[in-house]
Amino acid sequence: MNASLKLAAAALTAMLIAGCASMDGLTTHSTKNDPAKLAAGQSLAAAKTSADAWPRSDWWKRFNDPQLDQLMDEALVGSPTLRVAQTRARRALAIAQATESLLYPRVDGNASITRQRFPEHGLVPPPYAGSWQTQSQLEATLSFDLDIWGKNHAAYAAALGLAKEAEVDAYAARLALSVNIAQAYVELQRAYLQLDVAQKALAEREQIYKLTQERFDAGIDSRLAVKQAESALPATREGIAQLNETIGLTRNQIAALLGQGPDRGLAIARPAPSMLADVAIPSALPAELLGRRPDIVAQRWRVEALTKGIDVAEAQFYPNVSLVAFAGLQSIGLSRLVEAGSRTLGVGPAVTLPIFDAGRLRGNLAAVQADYDAAVERYNEALVNGLRDVVDQLTSFRSLDEQAVQQAHAQATAQEAFDLALLRFREGIGNYLDVLVAEQQLLAQQSLDADLRARRLALSINLARALGGGFDDATTVQ
Repeated sequence: MNASLKLAAAALTAMLIAGCASMDGLTTHSTKNDPAKLAAGQSLAAAKTSADAWPRSDWWKRFNDPQLDQLMDEALVGSPTLRVAQTRARRALAIAQATESLLYPRVDGNASITRQRFPEHGLVPPPYAGSWQTQSQLEATLSFDLDIWGKNHAAYAAALGLAKEAEVDAYAARLALSVNIAQAYVELQRAYLQLDVAQKALAEREQIYKLTQERFDAGIDSRLAVKQAESALPATREGIAQLNETIGLTRNQIAALLGQGPDRGLAIARPAPSMLADVAIPSALPAELLGRRPDIVAQRWRVEALTKGIDVAEAQFYPNVSLVAFAGLQSIGLSRLVEAGSRTLGVGPAVTLPIFDAGRLRGNLAAVQADYDAAVERYNEALVNGLRDVVDQLTSFRSLDEQAVQQAHAQATAQEAFDLALLRFREGIGNYLDVLVAEQQLLAQQSLDADLRARRLALSINLARALGGGFDDATTVQ
């Protein structure tokens, strides 16, 4: 190696070393929580466990309602919200595919014909200097980033992580849609149950009004008692009208969730009574929860993507080395373009050195590290809230069971009191006030019974959602 080459090599080495900007003082600060260390044993101790308690992807079928099954099938095909989520997943995957192209050589073709005047004192010698000529070129260029520091591989891994996050988000949108439909369906069921109570109350109040009128005709009661009994009828009919409004609005809501017009809601019949099995939770909770909830899995993929994003930002501190080669034909005039003498060839490395950038690289790395820390903390938050979500549903179920026992006793007592008051009123030894008080207590318990039945269904839906709605990271995300 001659002296000039040695000098050039030494200078290039010095530039490579000096050109590497400093990353001193830049680091991440957050770490992911271990789900096994989140204490929940005492909170889950009283719950029934089963290895088969994880919900299926069609978890709503456990309600045994064919109409609900049909609504879900329509929604999963026709919902605009779901299609938007799927489109985002496709876009993220397309970006990952585009990023993957950085790992391979790139070949471009170029053809040009330029009519130009060559300057008399330029690089082109006579006889072309000072004349108008047609310059033609046909060339292929190959470029390949050697990716010595792994920047392109890290960028592809980051893009792939974001694509998988978008894929999981699409499942999360599917789960949210199905839960919203199921909850609206339960509200429809609740309205019908309350309508049953109101219609029964109207029939009873019409009977009481008739009896009061008969007692007035017999001289037992005053006109005041008749008017009191009559005044209860419009209020009851008003309540029925309000419940019919709720039914209509809920049908419209479900139709919109399906991506259909309001007329689709008119065809929705009364929900069928649902028979649910005893509540149980998976025996592997909470260890497997982080792989079963799409929100947690999506956030984990984002953390992984940002981990690779840090690698990309760090690789930008180092020199970038690529190879460039070209081959083609160049000539002045078209007539000699394809002759052997018009051939042009070239090959060589290209090196880019980050010597001075006024802090751009450090700022970019610090920003990516901050994004990583924020993503880790959101992951930790999602993990804590996911476990709390499950325990909340179990706590509500235990309370609901106790409320149901007390409510059943209270309703039986209120029914007996109302029957006695009505009997005494019918036989002329009781008064309307006794019947009114007993009726109000009975209606309150019947209304509460309808609410508790609907709430049990709503809690079952919430538990299915809290357990991930059938999502499984091990089988869903490839």
